[in-house]
Amino acid sequence: MRILTVDEKPLHEWWYLNAAPRGGTRAERLPLLCGWVDSLPPDVDAVIALSDLQGMAPHALRDGAAALLGEVLADELAMMGEAGDIPLASRTGILLAGDLFSSPGAEVRGASGDVRSVWSAFSASFRWVVGVAGNHDTFGRGQEQARFFHQPGRTLLDGEVVAPDGLSLGGVSYIIGRPDKLNRREQSAQLERIESVLLQEPEVLLLHEGPDVPGTNLRGNAVIREAVEPWSRLLVICGHCHWDVPLATLAGGTQVLNVDARAVLLRRAGT
Repeated sequence: MRILTVDEKPLHEWWYLNAAPRGGTRAERLPLLCGWVDSLPPDVDAVIALSDLQGMAPHALRDGAAALLGEVLADELAMMGEAGDIPLASRTGILLAGDLFSSPGAEVRGASGDVRSVWSAFSASFRWVVGVAGNHDTFGRGQEQARFFHQPGRTLLDGEVVAPDGLSLGGVSYIIGRPDKLNRREQSAQLERIESVLLQEPEVLLLHEGPDVPGTNLRGNAVIREAVEPWSRLLVICGHCHWDVPLATLAGGTQVLNVDARAVLLRRAGT
C-alpha cells in the first residue's frame, strides 16, 4: 500500500478540549484528511489511521455529555459513512497508533489510563481495528487485556504481523525509554522487536514512536529511522511527535504517515 497524495484541506474537523502546556485546558481542532493509495484489498474501501486522541469532546449520541475524543470520532465517522460522506464503516479498517486517553477534565497533560472504551467504540462499527499501545495507554488489570483482545475484530500488536482482508500489518507498541516507566522499553529491546517484524515484510508498520526526518523539523527517533529506512516499500504509520505535515519519505523510499492529533482516511485512487 503506497500513498500517492494526501489532501491539504481537511474533509472535516472536530473541536475538542486538550490539556494546555502550562495547566488548564484549551480548545483545539482535530482534522480528518483524505489520502489516496495505489491499492487496498478488494473488500476494503478505506482505512482510517489515527493516534494521540488525548482530549475530551461532546458526544452527540449521549446528549452532549463529554467523552474521550476517540469515542466521539468512532461514532461520528460511522455516521459519516451512513450519510455517504465517506465509505461505510463495514468496509473500512481502523489503524490506531496509540495514546487515546485523557483525564476527564482534559486538564492533565500526558495523563495515562484505560482506553478500552475507544477500542470498543471503533470495533462496534468498523470492519476491523488493529493498533499499538502508546506510552499512556492501559487496558485494565491482570488478565483483562487478554480477555478484551480475545474478542473478534480487534488486534493489539506488539511484535506481530497480521493480515486482515489480506492487508499485511505489523506493529510494535510502546516507546524507547526507561523500562521502569509505563509502556517503555530499552532501546535494544524495542529495536529487536521492530526488526523482527520488518523481517516478515509487512506492507504497513504501526508504531507509536516513529522515525525523524533529517534536515527537517519533523521530530522522531533517529535509531528507529535507521531501522526502517532500508525497507523502501514500507509504509510506517506513527504518532507521538506532532508534525506540521502528515507525510514524509525517507532517503531510502520508506514512507512515514504521522497521525498525531489527526485522522487520515486512505482510499484507493480513482474511487
